[in-house]
Amino acid sequence: MEFTLLNLQLSDVSHTIQLAIAPVFLLTGVGTVLSVLINRLARIIDRSRALEDLFDADVKASENSLLSAELNELYDRSHLINRAITLSTTCALLICLVIAALFLGDATGLGLDKIIAALFVLGVLALIGGLIYFIREIFVATKTLDRQREYGRQRHRRAPH
Repeated sequence: MEFTLLNLQLSDVSHTIQLAIAPVFLLTGVGTVLSVLINRLARIIDRSRALEDLFDADVKASENSLLSAELNELYDRSHLINRAITLSTTCALLICLVIAALFLGDATGLGLDKIIAALFVLGVLALIGGLIYFIREIFVATKTLDRQREYGRQRHRRAPH
């Protein structure tokens, strides 16, 4: 009888581990997204510092307005990326709670299924929100590139040959 009880408990734990695998894969994906977001934020910060250094140097007034416009766009992008990071991190935390609740529910016999489902849905919604902010930041970055490209063309046309 003792062997059957032990076998049943091991079976329950292995079943819980199987249930936890999907959230763990999601957590891995969220970690990858966070890595991309943090790298983008680092590049935005580096570019902002470089522009601020140019701003402090003696540059033409026309270029000062362009630098100011780009700094404002970088500021907007950094806010979008920060929101994406916050929501993605929230997703990761909620998914960790899902995994913990799976094991807690199994170990204690509590019926946490509704809580687990709610945490999972909230985690996915947070991930969706983070990805929306990420795509918004990409749109702003693309708009910045278009403006810089046009400025480069105008500058090239005015340059003496």
